Amino acid sequence: METSRNEFLWRKAKKRAGFKRHLQNYFMVNAGLWIIYAIMSIQPWGHHHLYPWPVWPMFGWGIGLLSHYFSAYGNPNERRSTEIEYEKLIRDER
Repeated sequence: METSRNEFLWRKAKKRAGFKRHLQNYFMVNAGLWIIYAIMSIQPWGHHHLYPWPVWPMFGWGIGLLSHYFSAYGNPNERRSTEIEYEKLIRDER
């Protein structure tokens, strides 16, 4: 038996699942970058002279992650907002 799916909620669920994958990737990759930085800094040539460069990828990617968050969670009542805008367009059309 197949149940009917609410397409609006399905799209919202896909956005949220995508954000969670994006967040996991962010933490895994940035943890790896900090591990590389730590290994480099304990080398004789890198001892206390190495700039903490992983902050820049974290910052740049963090901006994208924040944007993704607001896309997935930012407007809790997106359906109602869409209906209001649609009604405005209908009124303007007349």
